Amino acid sequence: MKKCYLQNKTVVISGASGGIGFSVAKMLIEKYNCKIIGIARNEKKLLTAIETLGEKKSNFSYRIFDVSLRENWQNFAKELTENKIQIDVLINNAGFMLPFAKYEKYSDVEIDEIVATNFSAYLYSITALLPLLKKSTSPAIVNVSSAAGLCAVVGQSMYCATKYAVRGLTETLQQEYKKLIYIGGIYPGFIKTDILNRQSESGRKNKLINRLMMPLNKATKKIVKGIAKKKQRIVMGIDGRPMAFLGRIFPSITPNIITKVLKSSKLEMFTDVFDYKEKK
Repeated sequence: MKKCYLQNKTVVISGASGGIGFSVAKMLIEKYNCKIIGIARNEKKLLTAIETLGEKKSNFSYRIFDVSLRENWQNFAKELTENKIQIDVLINNAGFMLPFAKYEKYSDVEIDEIVATNFSAYLYSITALLPLLKKSTSPAIVNVSSAAGLCAVVGQSMYCATKYAVRGLTETLQQEYKKLIYIGGIYPGFIKTDILNRQSESGRKNKLINRLMMPLNKATKKIVKGIAKKKQRIVMGIDGRPMAFLGRIFPSITPNIITKVLKSSKLEMFTDVFDYKEKK
């Protein structure tokens, strides 16, 4: 059997303290003996996660910095170069979702923060690390977008904007570096992570939404399998796959359907989108 290109490779993953980031890191270590360099802001949370690796925790090193600052990636690249550390794979994963609301209800601070974390950080990491990746015998860049980067979702204008931007960047890089660097895009629907942390408590605990969310372990297996097979587009989820399919076949109709479904749910987390309270 042909050995997977991921075997024994060094992988940089942002947003590595939990959720998709750490779960993917753990599977890459266990399945392919990868060396992980995790990037995160919460060191305490990251150290707790690393302890779950047991004997393999030596495969996981980390750096603590804000991914949304260009100079942090530049300094990281400089450090890798000075210490002659060859990296092979970059997985841009750090990101978050704002509460569901109409665009006008987002503050300038919220807009700047989500653009910086969900998109600018991807640009900074790729710019800083591309020269190092190109020296690898099997370089790869994987960007985590979202099903919301394939189909518009009412109440998530800024999240969609950043994820559409990640998709555009990813698909263009696929053309520019064809046969030179594997470029992959990941487009999940809701996964059982902390993605809903900024939503209302009722939204986070809603049974219907939680039933729609894909188990993290299942999502991780699909992501790692897709990366191992060098798939250009990895789509998943009970919500994600239909959004991707219908958004491609019926691009004008699908956002309207999503809007009607969310509005008819009458969930409190969508109040700032549809102004339920104002109409009582």
